[in-house]
Amino acid sequence: MPRGWTKTGRIRRLPMQLIRHIKPSVERPPACALAIGNFDGLHRGHQALVRQVCARSDELLPALMCFEPLPATWFRPDQPVRRLMSVRDKLIQCRGFGLERVFMARFNARFAALEAREFVADVVVRGAGARHIVVGEDFRFGARAAGDVAMLERLGKELGFGLTVIGPVLEGDERISSTRVRQALESGDLETVRLLLGRSYSLSGRVLRGRQLGRDLGFPTVNLRPPLPPAARGIFAVRVSGAGLDHHPGVASLGQRPTVDGTDWLLEAHLFDYDGDLYGEHLSVEFVKYLRAEEKFNSLDGMIEQMQRDADQARAALT
Repeated sequence: MPRGWTKTGRIRRLPMQLIRHIKPSVERPPACALAIGNFDGLHRGHQALVRQVCARSDELLPALMCFEPLPATWFRPDQPVRRLMSVRDKLIQCRGFGLERVFMARFNARFAALEAREFVADVVVRGAGARHIVVGEDFRFGARAAGDVAMLERLGKELGFGLTVIGPVLEGDERISSTRVRQALESGDLETVRLLLGRSYSLSGRVLRGRQLGRDLGFPTVNLRPPLPPAARGIFAVRVSGAGLDHHPGVASLGQRPTVDGTDWLLEAHLFDYDGDLYGEHLSVEFVKYLRAEEKFNSLDGMIEQMQRDADQARAALT
């Protein structure tokens, strides 16, 4: 009996599963309703697809299929897509939306070479068990992006799955998209980001042990590795949660620390009026207000003076 079903044929609810290896199965996999796309950011447009698969959860497991790395980054590694969220944050959001399976296909040369029909037949239907598919109207698939929704509709009749095509979700007169979210983040427009996502922008991760330079400068920080490369950059008023913290106020820098010759990306958050040990803990950093761009200072003293001004401005914004 396929996992996920009872003897009576009724769906049995399961904890959300992450599946990285998707191969055609001789044994029929549990039938699912499947939203397909990149889903970076899981904005309100993506959520429209997710709602459709979750609406069928009485009959089919609600599931999502995405790709890592993002196909655009794989094809152009010299111009990687700026990421809105980490894999971990994506899975947290998926679980919160009520999805029970996430198929995260490994996008590589073999996967990129799959012909459109082969992708649908072997990966989506025989591999993931899709009995109903939900996509956006601009969805393309298969080698050379040869497949479109018209082809998907024909394949549904041939291979036995239903299809729902979702039109664009608008904010104002413009379509909500990951690109639009990235543009709003780049300009520091967190209010537009909130409207597009349907939630505040945040990043989470495990606290890393760094050089402790911030402590030496009078601004101890918790350091998290952002998704690479991150879509956001600059200095922000933030609220931090996790490990006993609940929207604790602070100020954060997301960047490469040019004043101290940094090269790697790091999210450094200074928590106001806090002196605990958070190394190894998982924290979530909510971006509340954009303060300024990252810059390189001529001296550490100049940087410390600006950090104090940033802290004062962040406190005022969070009051």
